[in-house]
Amino acid sequence: MEEIWFRPLVWMDYRLAVLFTLFLPLILTIWAFVQKAHAMQRLLLIYWRVASLLAFTVYLMIGQLPVAFISGFLARILIPISLWFWLDLNEEIEDQQSGPLKLTFNAWRWAVSVYTVLGALAFIPFLSCAVSPTARASAFCQVQTEPALLFREYFHPNSTPQFLGFLGILGLVVYVLYLSYFVLIKLGKQGRSATQL
Repeated sequence: MEEIWFRPLVWMDYRLAVLFTLFLPLILTIWAFVQKAHAMQRLLLIYWRVASLLAFTVYLMIGQLPVAFISGFLARILIPISLWFWLDLNEEIEDQQSGPLKLTFNAWRWAVSVYTVLGALAFIPFLSCAVSPTARASAFCQVQTEPALLFREYFHPNSTPQFLGFLGILGLVVYVLYLSYFVLIKLGKQGRSATQL
């Protein structure tokens, strides 16, 4: 396996992604439901819908599908937008009484926003992997798929990469249809209010 200088950074990025986009929001979701923090619950529900694109990206990476590089980049852009876009939820969260949940939630919201924006900027050079078969076959692009392939070994050892890639495409199609419906129809009706989501 060719040695790539940024391989440790790619693996660190995947570890940070698991922490910031999976474990911490899962803990916050449970905590918000226990505390009956409705605005946070709604914002976290929106977050999970948007962040599901990261899960589809992992399956697309397993299937070695070029669209994975685009979906991974877009997920990093959509996540911070989903966390700050809603005026009504932002106001409700701001008006909540200070406490450990509010402090932790806001700290996570800022941290995941900074992480995803910096990650999107760092990912720009890898967008060439989506359009160039030559680049995609290079070690430069293949290093991005290594963590996804390890995920497959742990969680889907008996499934073929083609089948898992197909699941990723299926999820991506549903995601794009829902996002298109939201942007083209719902957004015009409700604006930046999350009350009808």
